[in-house]
Amino acid sequence: MGAPDIETSDNALRAETLLRLLYNELRQMAGQMMAGQSPSNTLQATALVHEAWIKLGNGGNQVWAGQSHFLASATQAMRHILIDRARRKLRQRHGSGQPSVSLDDIDVAATDRPESVLRINSALDQLALVGPDQARLVELRYFCGLNIQEAAAVLGISPATAKRQLTFARAWLFHHLKSDQ
Repeated sequence: MGAPDIETSDNALRAETLLRLLYNELRQMAGQMMAGQSPSNTLQATALVHEAWIKLGNGGNQVWAGQSHFLASATQAMRHILIDRARRKLRQRHGSGQPSVSLDDIDVAATDRPESVLRINSALDQLALVGPDQARLVELRYFCGLNIQEAAAVLGISPATAKRQLTFARAWLFHHLKSDQ
């Protein structure tokens, strides 16, 4: 009966250790995700990292396969936090029209255009049904600001494979966003 508690404590310690090791990197990623936000934005990179940690359950019983898995989970949590904030802003505005969005204009951190963020998020969710790896790559590149080599390392694939997957994902998203207008 005592062993499961120790195992849970060890798992939580591993999560806290990963957070300590990767905290600065997470703050940098959060800063990249939030670059270009309106000056009236009150959320800061540090707060986004902390909210993501809470969303991940403070490490709880979660076990990560390693740093890449933890980073991927944390960046996904940060993405969802930013999406939720965009949804709240839209609700506050009582829903405005959806302007046209070009794939080249993807700047999901600019939450002063929550309509665009939500359209991109919806398209990304649909891409995840067709190609989860490609959707994850787009998430790392555009939501987290990682370059192709960094994103490939997080996903455990070669940069060449990441480039091929990104080409597919961009074409798929462009087609989806274009047909959504």
